[in-house]
Amino acid sequence: MSQLFKSVSPVSLLVDLVLAGGFFAIMFGILRDHVPSQDLKVVVAWAGLTATCMTGVFWLALQMFRTVLRAQLAEKK
Repeated sequence: MSQLFKSVSPVSLLVDLVLAGGFFAIMFGILRDHVPSQDLKVVVAWAGLTATCMTGVFWLALQMFRTVLRAQLAEKK
C-alpha cells in the first residue's frame, strides 16, 4: 500500500489535472455543436455533463497507463 502512495507525487497529480482539464475543454467545445437544442442553458448543461463523463473515463485511462508503464519500467530493472 505504501508503494502506491510513493508513486503519486504532487507534480504527477498536477500534470494529470492539467491534461484532464484540457481534455474537458476540447470535448466541451466539440460536444456543444452536437446538442440538438437552441437554448444556450440546455446546450451548456448537456455538453458539460457529457464532457464530464468522458473526462472521467480519460482520467481512468491515464491512471491505468501510468500504472502499466510504471510496472513495465520496474520489470526492466
